[in-house]
Amino acid sequence: MQITSEALERAIEELAKLPGTGRKSAQRIAIHLLKQTDERVYTLADALVKLKKSVMRCSVCGTITDTDPCTICSNPKRNNGTICVVEEFQDVYIIEKTNEFRGRYHVLGGIISPLENIGPDDIRVKELLQRITDSEEGVQEVILALNPDAEGEATSYYINKLLLNYDVTVTRIAYGIPMGTELEYIDEATLSRAFASRTSF
Repeated sequence: MQITSEALERAIEELAKLPGTGRKSAQRIAIHLLKQTDERVYTLADALVKLKKSVMRCSVCGTITDTDPCTICSNPKRNNGTICVVEEFQDVYIIEKTNEFRGRYHVLGGIISPLENIGPDDIRVKELLQRITDSEEGVQEVILALNPDAEGEATSYYINKLLLNYDVTVTRIAYGIPMGTELEYIDEATLSRAFASRTSF
């Protein structure tokens, strides 16, 4: 195949590297962008550059934010006595959409996975324990909201075992959620019900 535009080909190759985007989808996106006004394309490019330059991890909970601490950690109306532990920052967004949880979050930044050489020291477990220890108002409940797969279960059991040494109640979101399904693919109504009917660990 003879390439008539190196710039278009490069754009297609780069877009095809995005998750869930094959070459055909990347080609459609690139051609769509070509048909847009300069302003629209520059606005998108600017948003992507700002995404990379401005977004950081919250030093308290570990979610992504434009300010440190994030708006959830700095919100005085949130319940300091409850911490919801999640695997990744996108799980915070999913849970927030339910409007069911009004406490604080703790993003582990991964889960224990021996196959990928990820152990307890590679995720933010120590930071969780430190938050519980340092809490001025006292943490009463830790909710484990990890994905219901083998690694998520192993991580939940590990954290639960550590928390036996602390004066906190450990709960987990109820799983009317199918085993092996990641939180980002669960609809808000199901996730909301799971939160409302959480049980002791």
